[in-house]
Amino acid sequence: MKIVPKPWGEERWLAHTDRYAGKILILKKGHRLSLQYHRKKHEVQYVDAGRIKYTLGSVDRPGEYEEVIVEAGATVLLPPGAIRRLEALEDSRFFEVSTPEL
Repeated sequence: MKIVPKPWGEERWLAHTDRYAGKILILKKGHRLSLQYHRKKHEVQYVDAGRIKYTLGSVDRPGEYEEVIVEAGATVLLPPGAIRRLEALEDSRFFEVSTPEL
């Protein structure tokens, strides 16, 4: 397993092939990821532990965002063009399965 330290926690790469990728991400309470989107990458995230505030939008509706609190046991689908930011309300762990564009 490849471990990538980040200022907000860490990424644990479980798989990266030419067809899919799988990671475990650890997001520390009070930290957040940048507001971002992917042109090609399609992701599914499963929150395994903690609570995460997702800021969600779409490149088709610039400037329009919705905030959603996601708790352990929830799944979030992020197709290409989905704008998102994740902020940990508690120490959190989520699994990410995606197409291979990292």
